[in-house]
Amino acid sequence: MQYKITHHTKTINATIDLPTSKSISNRLLIIRALCQQNFTIHKLATADDSQLLLKALNFNEAKIDVGAAGTSSRFLTALLAITKGNWYLCGTERLHKRPIETLVNALINLGADITYAKKEGYLPLNINGKMLEGGKINIAGTISSQFISALLMIAPTLKKGLQLNIKGNLVSTPYVQMTLKLMQNFGIAHTWEDHQITIAPQQYKAKDYTVEADWSAASYFFTIAALAKQSKLLLNGLFENSVQGDQQIQQITDQLGIKSFFMKPYLHLIKAGPSNNKFIFDFTECPDLAQTVAVYCAALGIGAQFTGLQTLRRKETDRIAALQNELAKIGVSFTSTDEIHFELSGKADLNLPTPTFETYEDHRMAMAFAPLALILPEIIIEDPMVVSKSYPNFYKDLEKMGFEVAEIS
Repeated sequence: MQYKITHHTKTINATIDLPTSKSISNRLLIIRALCQQNFTIHKLATADDSQLLLKALNFNEAKIDVGAAGTSSRFLTALLAITKGNWYLCGTERLHKRPIETLVNALINLGADITYAKKEGYLPLNINGKMLEGGKINIAGTISSQFISALLMIAPTLKKGLQLNIKGNLVSTPYVQMTLKLMQNFGIAHTWEDHQITIAPQQYKAKDYTVEADWSAASYFFTIAALAKQSKLLLNGLFENSVQGDQQIQQITDQLGIKSFFMKPYLHLIKAGPSNNKFIFDFTECPDLAQTVAVYCAALGIGAQFTGLQTLRRKETDRIAALQNELAKIGVSFTSTDEIHFELSGKADLNLPTPTFETYEDHRMAMAFAPLALILPEIIIEDPMVVSKSYPNFYKDLEKMGFEVAEIS
């Protein structure tokens, strides 16, 4: 399937009700499963990832297929390890190529019974769930913060609790902080000193919770506001004091020509004039914003230096290679000589033939590139419905802003 996206007036005037956060929703679903009492999650994310996890937590079948949901697969690996029963955890072919050995080894060191059903180090997994001893373990902080979050959420249920020693620099720190803040909201105490997080055995305390809107989803509208000839954009559902690290999009785009401010209940986006012609940023704490900001800079011809992208090779796709391939279609280069420092140079060429942007089974590729319809006569998105992973109504919200979205194949 392909979508052709156009925008004839290049003017935006809209109020958008953003989807709620799947990152928060997924953590809440695991916490609820660990509680001895049920509680209500208001505004649970409608994203595929969260709905697949919700279904899996019914535990109706021994075989649990999480599709392409990477976060859910990591969280469920830990949860199933302490849930009595024999479980088979699997997903899509792409998910089976994403390494999970670091998490599995950590769980085995805590007493878990997990074996690989096919390839060593990857899903699918055979898991014999049982009560775990817990204790002290080491884990690399440079691989995935989701591994750490998965371990932290089950920590209070372990006989000896958990002393987690993080080796090396921790990537995506705000996601670990989010996990701990949500656990604290449900009565779980912890200590975090230097590179050591300690959680004693204790019980979660049930209470209803309302999920805030997703700052990752909000980020695409900052690009839209920047590329429109005129724009008045109001975003609904965001929390000013958010637990989400991707709120950093406000600080990033403040340097790039978009001012944002809260006037309840909305976040207002305002074009503030010419942006900087050079941008330098470390994305270690918010890697999910990298694609958004790369396209933003490419569209406006802002030279940029990116660091902190070390986890992007292991996401839904190799996001570095994907960005390099797709930005080249509009005449922009995204290069590196050392896998640490990346240089973006050039400006989107408006005279090239209509580009067809591949999405690589990655929702963020589709949403990051869609705003380019504001500066190009038209664009085409391949496999556009990958957005359902996090933002099922993305194209409907584009149409609210005057974009025309047409299925062409």
